[in-house]
Amino acid sequence: MTYPACAFLFMIITVFSAAALANKPVDEEKLPLQLASQYSDSIDIQNYLISEKLDGVRARWTGTELKTRNGNKIHAPEWFTANWPAQALDGELWTKRDDFQRIASVVLRDTPDERWQEVSMMVFDLPGSAKPFAERVKLINKLVASTNSTALKAVPQEQMATAATLEQRLDEVVNAGGEGLMLHHRQALYKDGRSELLLKLKRHEDDEAEVIGYVSGKGKYAGLTGSLIVQSRNGLTFKVGSGLSDADRASPPPVGSWITYKFYGRTQKGLPRFASFMRVRPDKDMGNHQ
Repeated sequence: MTYPACAFLFMIITVFSAAALANKPVDEEKLPLQLASQYSDSIDIQNYLISEKLDGVRARWTGTELKTRNGNKIHAPEWFTANWPAQALDGELWTKRDDFQRIASVVLRDTPDERWQEVSMMVFDLPGSAKPFAERVKLINKLVASTNSTALKAVPQEQMATAATLEQRLDEVVNAGGEGLMLHHRQALYKDGRSELLLKLKRHEDDEAEVIGYVSGKGKYAGLTGSLIVQSRNGLTFKVGSGLSDADRASPPPVGSWITYKFYGRTQKGLPRFASFMRVRPDKDMGNHQ
């Protein structure tokens, strides 16, 4: 067989393989996990589709089973996933804005209860599809419409023409209690790992760190925890005191647990500026986040 013929045959096999991948469930052991990068104002906004960043529990539908981002089984009621498609879905288990702790208390239980009635699986991507994002969005909308499930919904995507419009939309979301926005390049393929074509835009940054100790409180916090001593994933140690409620100070997150904190830039040493406690990260939901 000549070289051109071999190349043509390889192209045909690749196309058919990609098409098959787009319509089959993905092995949960190999299910790719795409992560977002930080927004840069150097991009051309018109090349992106934009959605609200939902602060829920990220979930992966393998085509047969619902799991957390790090592979733990989510014990959803049978009715919740009834008639869902036999292909992989990437999304967020969500109820409403600023409700993460309650969402986690519902969906990460081993025994589901009636509160699942308030939860929706908000689908934002298809890990098993080889199509560009703009085409994946169309497929998501078709899948959701054909499933006839009240629990399965597509994350709305919109287009914006200018940075000013983007800033206005960000203000609307944040002022209403939302976390921020996601920008996804229309031509981006789904990537395992951090993608430079999937961007998150928020008024602050956030990250996770492990609690390794405490600083005793002084003054009005005497007898309570003044701040947490935490260690980041890259080994940096610092204190987090702002954002702790009186209840948190009386019964702080235990040593070994992981917290989510927000901050505003970093020092020359790489330490987060004005680190503020947000919440304890549930063990079942640990891992890299979007």
